[in-house]
Order: sequence, then C-alpha cells, then structure tokens
Amino acid sequence: MKHLVAAVVCLGMLLPACTAGAQAPEPLSIVIFGPPSLGAFLPPVIKAQKLDEKNGLAIRFEERTPDAYTAQFNSGEFQLGGSASLLTVGLADVRGVKVTYLFNLFDFWGAVVTSRPDIRTVKDLEGKDVAAAKGTTNWVMFDWFARQLGADPGKFSVVNTATPGLIGYALADRAAAVQLWEPAYTTLLSKKSNMRTLDMAIADSWKKFTGSRTIPYLGVATHVAWAEKNQSLIPKLYAAYKEAAEWVAAHPDEASRLIMPGATPDDQKAIAELIRANDRLGMNVQWASDVAKEINSVYAAGKSIAFLPADPAPSTIWRAPGR
Repeated sequence: MKHLVAAVVCLGMLLPACTAGAQAPEPLSIVIFGPPSLGAFLPPVIKAQKLDEKNGLAIRFEERTPDAYTAQFNSGEFQLGGSASLLTVGLADVRGVKVTYLFNLFDFWGAVVTSRPDIRTVKDLEGKDVAAAKGTTNWVMFDWFARQLGADPGKFSVVNTATPGLIGYALADRAAAVQLWEPAYTTLLSKKSNMRTLDMAIADSWKKFTGSRTIPYLGVATHVAWAEKNQSLIPKLYAAYKEAAEWVAAHPDEASRLIMPGATPDDQKAIAELIRANDRLGMNVQWASDVAKEINSVYAAGKSIAFLPADPAPSTIWRAPGR
C-alpha cells in the first residue's frame, strides 16, 4: 500500500511539470517596421491581449527601418517578417532568396499630400521634390499608379527618408509633396488638416488593370525552409493576427490607445475613426492562397514598371495545408 501511495504522489508531482512543458509557448522573433506603419499596427494588440500566448506562441517583435528590415529578413537573420510587402517578397525570390508570403494583413492604399498651390495633379510633381520612404513597396506601387495617370516618376526629385520622418517633412513643408500611407496619413491630417491629397484614382486604375478592386499589399512572410520545417506553427501565427484584427475592429477606441500610446487624444480619436471606416486602412487578414489571383496581379504591376525583372515563383504564395 505504501508503494502505491508513493507512486501516486510521484505521479502527481510529475503531471504538473509535464503539463507545463507541453504548454510552453514556442518563441518566435518577427522583424517589423517601426511605427507609424502598418506592420506595427497589430503587434501591440497581440502582446497586450496576449493573443500570441493564447495560441501557444511567445512572439518578440523587433522594429527596424525599411532598408534594415529588407536586409535582415532577406539575409535570414530574421526568418519571419511582419512588414512583408508583396513586391519585396517577389523581388527577393527572383534574386534567389526563397521566401513565401504566408498571409495578408492589409490591402494597398497610399496617398500624396501637398500644401503647394501649384501642385494639383500627380503629373505636376515632375521637376519637384517629393519626400518618400523609397525603400518601401508603397512607393513602388505609387510609381505604378502615377504612370497610369500619365506622370513620369523618373522626373520626380525624391527625398528619401524613413517612414517616421514623412510626417515631419509634411508638417514643416520641407518638400513640395510627401508620399505616405496609413496610419501616418491620418495622423498627419489630424495635425495639419489643410493638406491637400492628390487624386490617385487607385480603385479605377486597378479595376482597369486587373478586373478586381482587391490589392493585397502587406502581410507576414517567411523563408520557405522555415515554413516547411514549422508548418504546425503557421496556423497559430495566423490565428494570433486574425484575432488581433477582429479585436481591433470591435474595439477601435481601445485599440487606438494601444497602437499609439504616446499620441494625443485627438490623434488617437483619428486612428479610431480610421479603424471604423477601414477604407484607407484596408485591414484584411487572409491566407495568401485565398488571394493568389490578386497577388499575381500585384506581381504583374511590379513587372510592368521593371521593379520585378522576372515572374516570382509560385512558392512565394504559401498554400496552407488543407486549403
């Protein structure tokens, strides 16, 4: 009987340890752009709501500038990228870096703003200085849309800066125009509402080119070798982001405070309204394979302006098992 009791006690001591071991979250390191950026939009929500832990992960988000992000992701220093734009994924592939777009987070939207009265159209930017984060896909997509309007981006004098610097350029009127996107656009207009936004005809140009209005733009990507080795982790990562997006949509006011903790109440209110409308934000979490047709259209746009020298491989569009 004593031996039986001892065995039960030992078993009771072992079970919590085994359970804790089985439930230990898997550590992941994901590189993202620093705020304000779309890549930095959902991570603070994931961490604050513990959505990574809920899905068995322990995610560490590492912020980088766009140029550093691309270099460190492509080199494999980071196996996962949470500011993965489709065209940079496609370009990495054609240059021999085998990466894959796991899932989409945001559809494309971009803008050009100006305070100069002589600039009324995108073509008026020819011969003028334009502040932009030239290392981003948003700029490349802007290049494509500008060409659809008859402008020649080769005649723009581009002042390259990191994404956090774009708002400063616009506020100080240090350039004739500034090319930017959300959430920086909304933050800028909350501070300087008299900025004019040039008509980019995004929906019409894309519809004419592809027959669709959906433009997959930014999501989460990884190296193909990592994806093949860690297939069981990918649905968990997708779930963390998907649940974060759903929580943001359901709690825009609270979400804006998490996303922009140091901002003014007016800035946070503007971000909450951006979330509610979602027309410019374009939050749209979907598996890459579910928007494969649209992704190939983005590749075609990049190839048409010689950003992509060749067609990216089909493996750049991750197909989740069972889909």
